[in-house]
Amino acid sequence: MRKIYLLDCTLRDGGYVNDWCFGEEAIKGVARLIADTGIEMIEMGFIKGDKLCRDRSVFPDVESMTPMITPKSPKLIYAGMVDMSAPVAMERITKRSPEGIDAIRVIFKKDKMDLAYSYCEHIKAMGYMLFVNFVGTDLYTDMEFIEGIKRFNGLKPFAMTIVDTFGLIKRKQFTRLVYLADNNMEPGIVLGYHAHNNLQQAFGNAEALVEMNLRRDLCIDACVFGMGRGAGNLNLELFAEYMNENHETDYRVEPMLEIMDRYLNDIYKTRFWGYSLPFYLSASRGVHPNYAIYLAGRDSLTVKGFEELLASMTKEDKVRFSKEKAEEYYRRYLENHIDDSAALKELSEAFSGKHILVLAPGRSLLENRELVDSLRKAPDTITIAVNFLAEDFEPDYIFSSNMRRYERIEGRTKAKCITTSNMKECKSTDYVVNFSSYAAKEADIIDNSGVMLLKLLRDLHVSEADICGMDGYSEYQEDDYYDRGLRHHFPEGGSHRNELISAELKELSKYIKLDFRTPSRYGSSISD
Repeated sequence: MRKIYLLDCTLRDGGYVNDWCFGEEAIKGVARLIADTGIEMIEMGFIKGDKLCRDRSVFPDVESMTPMITPKSPKLIYAGMVDMSAPVAMERITKRSPEGIDAIRVIFKKDKMDLAYSYCEHIKAMGYMLFVNFVGTDLYTDMEFIEGIKRFNGLKPFAMTIVDTFGLIKRKQFTRLVYLADNNMEPGIVLGYHAHNNLQQAFGNAEALVEMNLRRDLCIDACVFGMGRGAGNLNLELFAEYMNENHETDYRVEPMLEIMDRYLNDIYKTRFWGYSLPFYLSASRGVHPNYAIYLAGRDSLTVKGFEELLASMTKEDKVRFSKEKAEEYYRRYLENHIDDSAALKELSEAFSGKHILVLAPGRSLLENRELVDSLRKAPDTITIAVNFLAEDFEPDYIFSSNMRRYERIEGRTKAKCITTSNMKECKSTDYVVNFSSYAAKEADIIDNSGVMLLKLLRDLHVSEADICGMDGYSEYQEDDYYDRGLRHHFPEGGSHRNELISAELKELSKYIKLDFRTPSRYGSSISD
């Protein structure tokens, strides 16, 4: 009778969410609790890099994984993963020992197949159970996939795995890949499936694989709580329950729930994973999910803008993510050059001889309302709000470089609006200025509206500005804003953005006197 294995990869694939920083106690605790579930296999983490940190499920060699699994459960197969995009030196994969991991899974893109084959030969020679994982299986032609299978057949691996890297393989395509694999793999080799869930296909495909009643054994990857970058992975607890109800297994779900409660809930609260519009869009366009993570983190593109940017990418770039490439596409999309000389002339004349009060949407506006009111009512003062309506303060102008924010403003204010040229969907505004002229130097804050407005004021020859509400970002950004509807969590972290913005403000302070009238993390930086 065929065997269906479940393999937990929470500590490895789930680690993309939190940079694998689970903590030593959690890594050991997850392994112990998985052993209590009756799940057959667990992936303890990556074998990669050069340094060991016992709080991360990333290990520089196989020996460093042993303390994390001691004492081993005799009912559980322990695995590590080697990534051919960044392989460790082959000599770090030493001979299998009874106390150490039992299996090594090798993941590779099709252009790394030769390198992967050499590592797989070595892994087999060292006595490990070998898993061969075809990254982006749907990117292979039928012939490339068949030839790859036949090549690795000669090594007699324990398993070969279909990997839905972008989470976009739907049922019809999936079953075709399963039949291609099943008909070309040698008997006795396990067929595996590793899902990502951008189009919510993971459970349905895994269920279909089990229901196809293939004669060979199967291995299905899953993560507790569906933990994984972007839309996450197949939920181990849900699929284990399905197996119990339909295939006479007896997995214990309670220890999985304990893992969720004890180790994963706090991570989930600050680093959400799950179905979302950006991941749907990236999957539907066949784009690497890391682009969705990057672009969603900018929090400036509407759905239309998001789609236009993804559609502009080359076929090669779509499947190979790099932060530099993401920044390049984002900057290219934003830079929509126009002749703004007339707008600048009119604004310069309007601001000449006036005192400028800038209102950013920080929480300090709530706590200093009387002060702000007195400043805006002072003679010859022009008040400019940054990216929000500021209805309580009746601004004269609103500046915006963010279409998502401007959708909440457009047509709802008596203030004159100044927008930047990247906002292609803007239907009504009073002045449009060039995005590229005022963009920040650093990609992480390229479209920060506060910095952009101050750069514009500099170029309009404004010599001094009072600033209220430009508080800076805290570690927990939920309470940073005057209006909670403006809340956003930046994945690179508040302190990082504060440093970059401080550097920009320090440079600007050489040309325009910036007087922070409400508490701000930036006030001291410009006086250093």
